[in-house]
Amino acid sequence: MPGAPVLDDIVIDIEDHGGRGGGSGPPPGGDDGDDGQKRRPFEPPSPRRYYTGIALGIVSILMFFMALSSAYLVRRATTTQWIPIHLPAILWVNTLILLGSSAAIERARKRLLIGDLPGFRSSWLITTGLGLAFLAGQLVGWRQLAAQGIYMATNQASGFFYIFTALHGVHLIGGVTALIYVSQRKIDAKKVPLAVVADVTSYYWHFMDGLWIFLLAILYLGK
Repeated sequence: MPGAPVLDDIVIDIEDHGGRGGGSGPPPGGDDGDDGQKRRPFEPPSPRRYYTGIALGIVSILMFFMALSSAYLVRRATTTQWIPIHLPAILWVNTLILLGSSAAIERARKRLLIGDLPGFRSSWLITTGLGLAFLAGQLVGWRQLAAQGIYMATNQASGFFYIFTALHGVHLIGGVTALIYVSQRKIDAKKVPLAVVADVTSYYWHFMDGLWIFLLAILYLGK
């Protein structure tokens, strides 16, 4: 047949190209894409995720307390049954304790930056102790009010006082738990550096400090 040699040449050429460049053969190296992904070395999570997480947590807590504060101010201004309470003096002592704890945690961070691990742990433990002292002082303040016959259901002012101090105390317990965790657990530097953990915890602790001062101002001005 006159066209047979030409047709044979075309078929041979197609087969040659399919064998060399077609998708049926394995890629160079003998590994497919999945195996290459499985064999990637372990990459620790970026520290940015921890900073982002604490920032989102702080914003959500702040919005929650802002809503409570707005309800407090509106109720204080509109009701005729508001009976102010005298704030226990222990609250001012507690404020100084909490301010001291913020100073201690900053000292701990500075000790860590210069590689003084014993100094870091010492200041970190002081922060933890002051945090526990603050919580104990809050309980003393509650007992003082209870001794005067002032409870959460006594009136609207006392109700807000107990709500504010209790919710702040619950969030501060979370901070104390983080402080204890950092001081007692060995941090794997390959996964997350100790400096990052200390920074994130200190940001939350300073926020709790500032939040308490704000709440105390609200309660004082609402007398």
